[in-house]
Amino acid sequence: MSTGSRVASNRPVPQMTYRKSARVYDALCRHKDYARASWKLRDIVRRVTPEASSLLDVACGTGRHLEHLSRDFRVEGLDRSPDMLAVARARCPDVRFHEGSLVDFRLTGRYDAVTCLFGSIGHARTLDGLHRAVVSMGRHLEPGGVLVVEPWITPAAFVTGRLVCDTVNDPDLKVTRMYVTQREGDVSIFDEHYLIATADGVEHFIERHELGLFTDDQYRGAFRNAGLDLVDTSEDLFGYGLYVCRAAS
Repeated sequence: MSTGSRVASNRPVPQMTYRKSARVYDALCRHKDYARASWKLRDIVRRVTPEASSLLDVACGTGRHLEHLSRDFRVEGLDRSPDMLAVARARCPDVRFHEGSLVDFRLTGRYDAVTCLFGSIGHARTLDGLHRAVVSMGRHLEPGGVLVVEPWITPAAFVTGRLVCDTVNDPDLKVTRMYVTQREGDVSIFDEHYLIATADGVEHFIERHELGLFTDDQYRGAFRNAGLDLVDTSEDLFGYGLYVCRAAS
């Protein structure tokens, strides 16, 4: 072997977030009561902005919230993953979806309500990213509109070294997702190993997720910086808590 040669690794290379897992995401999350969460979210929005009729869901994923919210609002969704958006478009064919990052998106319209749910704000990753994301969402609000952010885990609450194993055991689909929670500074890291079995065979791949860990003070600072008034922190949808803000009229 020459000095400059390289040996190829048998370790699977981590894939772009949700590139391959989008097709099994809903199966892994089927225990989540999106209908109940969406009804509660509707009531929160209407309490802050009673006449709200339009809503943008940022980091909308596969459109599970929008499926229900579309009954009460004219909805649109935004996500950076084309694979997740493909699932969302199949689920909600009458809804308009946009591909883009929550950190720096710019759409032509404004909305009575903007939401960022299920801890997706963690994908902003850094404190600068958090501020940019909140500014991006805030500038898409109508005057007096409402922003609802479901935060990711705080630095104090995050547990490293936790072993996680999620499974799906359907007749025609078997899924195992395993990972060990990791942390680098104020970023939580998940190298998720997937085994997906169908009649076509068994596939293994790894996806890496990196989500920023922000404190309550950092969230509040980002809202202030964007000119938003924090009006409620008492609500909850999936155990992460909830920040409800209002734009200036």
